[in-house]
Amino acid sequence: MPTDAHPGPLRLLVLGASTRTGSSNARLASLVARMMTAAGATVDLAVMREFDMPLYDGDLEETQGLPAGALALRDRLERCEAFVLSSPEYNASVPGVVKNAIDWVSRVRPQPFKTKHALLVSASPSLVGGNRGLWALRVPLEHLGTRVYPDMFSLAAAHQGFTEDGQLAAPALQLRLEETVTAFLRLVEADARYVCLQRRWYEFPGDCTGAAITQRAEG
Repeated sequence: MPTDAHPGPLRLLVLGASTRTGSSNARLASLVARMMTAAGATVDLAVMREFDMPLYDGDLEETQGLPAGALALRDRLERCEAFVLSSPEYNASVPGVVKNAIDWVSRVRPQPFKTKHALLVSASPSLVGGNRGLWALRVPLEHLGTRVYPDMFSLAAAHQGFTEDGQLAAPALQLRLEETVTAFLRLVEADARYVCLQRRWYEFPGDCTGAAITQRAEG
């Protein structure tokens, strides 16, 4: 019988979703990971280069199965209660490499995005900090059943946004990021540890579980 006890710290995957060396989004992911570690969470910090995969191709999937990079990302997602994506913005939308990774991993059954909590952050040299890309990124994740945190964080002028020790150069932004991370962790903790807080979630259209609704009561 489930109880409210949950052993050990929260487990989170923090992914710098850029392939560029010296990426501002990798730096932002590293900063978020340090904040979460300081709050007592167990953090798996990763970069997109660790999950190499070809462009999604249904014929390739049918003949060869899922690529090793997609399966590796699936494994890392399954070991966590929540994840953070620090994603760049390409042409006011989601980078192709990020969308491609989501498309491949979503082919796993059961697909691992469902019921995971996610925090979206971005860093960009632009004046909007990659925020438009984060709004576009919410769409496929929420379609797959991910509980995307309402508040997102975007760092504008990111090429000037970090101090030498990896903090944010603007104290007000550093404080806002800390507050966002803390609030997100509290939400994840409430959902993951206190199973008495049962909720009902509609299945997304592609999830063939045979049930109209599911009850959130995992321990």
